[in-house]
Amino acid sequence: MDAGGEEERLGALFLRLAKSAHVLQRRGAGDLGLTPAQARALSVLGGCRTPPRMAELAERLHVVPRAVTPIVDALEDEGLLRREVDPGNRRSTLLELTPEGRETCKRLTELRARAAGELFAPLTAEQRRTLLELLEKVDQASVGWYVAANEKAREPRRGSRA
Repeated sequence: MDAGGEEERLGALFLRLAKSAHVLQRRGAGDLGLTPAQARALSVLGGCRTPPRMAELAERLHVVPRAVTPIVDALEDEGLLRREVDPGNRRSTLLELTPEGRETCKRLTELRARAAGELFAPLTAEQRRTLLELLEKVDQASVGWYVAANEKAREPRRGSRA
């Protein structure tokens, strides 16, 4: 098979599996009353050693900073996080999980692990480790172009009104 056909199969298969994973995880997030975007943000916040700034959360989510505001607003409204003034820079805001947010994050992690176990059940432990290493490598390479593409897509077009 030629390389182009192989790449197309890989892309199509990856998208189909991503949709399957999304459905499995959305079911779990929905059980917790979260949208998929809120669940992702909560998971990222749960993995932070120190409370991040809004821009840091956006970077970790691979989105532009303004896309984070409505997500943070909703999580704050649900009592899952709170905004705190950054003592090192009073113009910046830090995002800190509340105790309820930490508990919800823990439950979300359990639900996601169960969903991943279901999706990857046909693989051996060694195959899962190899797949994880490969996907992490692709993910690291994609971070820069993903953010740049999203930023460019949100820029007003020449000749249009902003």
